[in-house]
Amino acid sequence: MNDTKSKERLLEQVSRETLMEFTENIASEVRLSGSEEEWRAFLYAKEKLDEFGLKTNLYKKKAFISLPLSAELNVSGISYLAITHSMAPSTPEDGVGGELIYIGEGSDKDYSSHDVRGKIVLVDGLAIPGAVKQAGDHGVCGIVFINADYTHEMIVSTVWGNPTPEKKDQYPRIPVVSVNYSDGLKIKQQLSVNSDVPVWFKTKVDTGWREIPTLEAVKEGDTEEFVLFSGHIDSWHLGAMDNGTANATMLEVARIMSSERLSRTLKVVFWSGHSHGRYAGSALYCDEHWEELYDSCVLHVNIDSVGGKGSVVLSEGNGMAETKELAREVIKEQTGEIYEGSRFGRAGDQSFWGPGVPSLLMGLSEQTPADTPASAAFSRLFGGGKGGGFGWWWHTIEDTLDKIDPELLERDCRIYLSIVHLVCTRKLLPLDQRKAVEEILGHLRNYQVEAPQFSGLAQAIQKAASLKEWVDKIYEEIDTSEQTLNTKKIAEINKWLHSLSKGLVRLNYVGKDEFDHDPAAAQVSIPLLADIWKLKEVFADPEETYLYETSIVRNLNKVNHILKLLVNKTKSIQV
Repeated sequence: MNDTKSKERLLEQVSRETLMEFTENIASEVRLSGSEEEWRAFLYAKEKLDEFGLKTNLYKKKAFISLPLSAELNVSGISYLAITHSMAPSTPEDGVGGELIYIGEGSDKDYSSHDVRGKIVLVDGLAIPGAVKQAGDHGVCGIVFINADYTHEMIVSTVWGNPTPEKKDQYPRIPVVSVNYSDGLKIKQQLSVNSDVPVWFKTKVDTGWREIPTLEAVKEGDTEEFVLFSGHIDSWHLGAMDNGTANATMLEVARIMSSERLSRTLKVVFWSGHSHGRYAGSALYCDEHWEELYDSCVLHVNIDSVGGKGSVVLSEGNGMAETKELAREVIKEQTGEIYEGSRFGRAGDQSFWGPGVPSLLMGLSEQTPADTPASAAFSRLFGGGKGGGFGWWWHTIEDTLDKIDPELLERDCRIYLSIVHLVCTRKLLPLDQRKAVEEILGHLRNYQVEAPQFSGLAQAIQKAASLKEWVDKIYEEIDTSEQTLNTKKIAEINKWLHSLSKGLVRLNYVGKDEFDHDPAAAQVSIPLLADIWKLKEVFADPEETYLYETSIVRNLNKVNHILKLLVNKTKSIQV
């Protein structure tokens, strides 16, 4: 059977009705991390995977989970509906009160224009960790966020996964609430009439250690290499889109792939602790399978919030430079759309960069941008690209089955199925490491412009340029001789491609320690060199400057060492 007919046969198996059936069953209950309702959803997924003939393993582990329980808000005698957020502290029993200060979007300029110490601030936007930390750093005693038409559930800590002793004190220390846009306007109106407006609120958040489940399903391939296809089951409210449709897609891909002959093993893994534990489930999996991931995982494909009504933007899904062409090939073939891809941020169960696993996608399909409070908030959260987020109902009580478009869900499933099948069956790993090397070389040159005084940067640029030259040469040889490569040579090339990932992903996306997890916060390219951007901030303080310069030199040694290993590894490859 030729390749075109094989693809058609594969895609014809995707069932819109089955996808909606899976979604309805998964999204029939609220699935808080570690809850009985979530456990029933895991059992349902396991039952289906067992029916498909995959080898399954469902187990529980302890994780640090935070469940918001209640919030009350009163502004100058008027009560408003409000919610609080995961990982925010509860208020004292009698609540917290004080003067309310409106500071816009909460920029440094906004804060510098007001005396906020010991007061409660009113901020436009979603309750994100950076905004909460910033407020705490300015000495406020509480923060009220103005969301969109609905309040959006969020987690306000940057600690990724379970805390270590060093991180246990890094959680927010100020209580947080959010109100909807309409009530936010009313509160602003109160402030416009009287600048001295008292506010009081009370919150309860249940935070602590509890058992959460993980479900792993395996379809064996011919080699030890494996593809990790993952998504979370826990939800805010019913979570039909986030993440019911994604779970349904995972099940449908598993169903269809169960009858395929695979070169590489497929591991379909369902997480808990995503929404209420800052990716606790995937972080735990990485911690307990680090060496296996390092040795054998060739790609992580993540899925979140697909098939929503109006989700017509397919150009912006996250991808690494080396994985974008894979998505571009499939999306163009299936839809005619041109995928450009956005650089990954520290979000969405991307817990596997430490062991050097290249990643592709979190969400896939987004809304078109709109002139609404929700779209504006999503634009700030998701980076202001061409996409408008996952829908105004994302992380709200309105994330229900009526927000799903079965036709678009089928489309998204076909795309994920094609990507997963392609990586599990193609002889040569479909990773374009040339793009990864080019990206890193460009970042190094940008750093050199910023800090030319560091000789280690010139050395790193020289090594990266040498690596690029060798990698380009090998790809040219592969392109010329691919049809005549024997099984042994293909295995050797794949091993080399995988070994490059271990270094390139680590360089491009990981901070100080590949065995730890960087915080869920804004992250620069080549995080080892992030201190270069801080030099201007401490320029007037010689003591601080010396400290940062020492850190930069030591981290440049790490960068150069990794690049040297990659160059030597690449020089040894013969096609």
